[in-house]
Amino acid sequence: MKPIYMDYSATTPIKPEVLQVMEEALREVYGNPSSVYELGQTSKRRVEEAREQLASLLGAKSREVFFTSSGTEADNWAVHIAKKTKPGKHMITCTIEHHAILHTMEAAEKEGYEVTYLPVDKYGFIDLEELESAIREDTILISIMYVNNEIGTIMPVEEIGAIAKKHGVLFHTDGVQALGNVPLDMSKSNIDMMSMSAHKIYGPKGVGALYIRQGTRVVPLLQGGAQERRMRAGTENVPGIMAFGEAARLSKLHLKEHVERLTKLRERLKKGLMQIPESFFNGHPEKRHPGNVNICFKYIEGESMLLLLDAIGVSASSGSACTSGSLDPSHVLMGIGLPHEIAHGSLRLTLGDFTTEEDVDYVIEHLPEIINRLREMSPLTPRE
Repeated sequence: MKPIYMDYSATTPIKPEVLQVMEEALREVYGNPSSVYELGQTSKRRVEEAREQLASLLGAKSREVFFTSSGTEADNWAVHIAKKTKPGKHMITCTIEHHAILHTMEAAEKEGYEVTYLPVDKYGFIDLEELESAIREDTILISIMYVNNEIGTIMPVEEIGAIAKKHGVLFHTDGVQALGNVPLDMSKSNIDMMSMSAHKIYGPKGVGALYIRQGTRVVPLLQGGAQERRMRAGTENVPGIMAFGEAARLSKLHLKEHVERLTKLRERLKKGLMQIPESFFNGHPEKRHPGNVNICFKYIEGESMLLLLDAIGVSASSGSACTSGSLDPSHVLMGIGLPHEIAHGSLRLTLGDFTTEEDVDYVIEHLPEIINRLREMSPLTPRE
């Protein structure tokens, strides 16, 4: 049995076309883009081509795209921009954000900023009226993620952006899980800044981007050079950026069929696994990432489930890869109101372009056996 990978929200494998571009860059496009001679200028041109490819996927202008080392850096930069360009000491986010935002907000609190952490409902949505009520005269930023990385819920980002615009507040969204999975058109959007990462769309790790709407004042996070129009110092990761551009080109080319195919596979997997007694589906049933299935199973512990799945060749997760190793239940599942004993039995299966119907059926066939085995051993399982 070939290994079955169902953790695409943690990272995606590199597509052959993307790898080919990256290999070309490593072999041939090795000049420093800041150099004036031809080798350097070739690298510069290829970086700009990649910027245009990513901008095309976003429905943005190429000058609104700034490359970074990761989505995490982009998140940090967005908060930094708000702190340095807006007068005020108050920011708004929500309780189920990725830790790249939550930890950045916690760091800002130590600097004297106040942060409002909005609660979410059982699906993971914030209340828009509660959001507007939380805005103050000194509010400088609203940061709410586009697609939740654990439960897959798609936030009403355009409505959030409209509220932010009405009150003159910057709106940033962590769009790492949205890129390549949700149709985007920044030219018609209320989003001021959006974070992205290449390795979520079949590109390499170590390269990300921050979309910054034209007209938004920008200040650098890193000092030291004139790269990225003097806004992001450091010699460009040319192979990573070129690969990111190719991944973005492929994503745009196949977006519609990608979403339709994953949605069908997701529903097939969900239907099969929800036959398991005392299982709980997390996130909104429809307004969600096309390939995300997040389910909790009562009376079991998630890490044991992952190990038994791995033993039969299935790679999955119980939540965000960035918090693996933690014994605490997911802050996202706790945030949507699940009690500890249920949240501990969580399983996140995320599907992608290399997932097949056979893969889905294999999990549907074998996971019930694993759940039954763990429940038989668990002291939490009710006995007759």
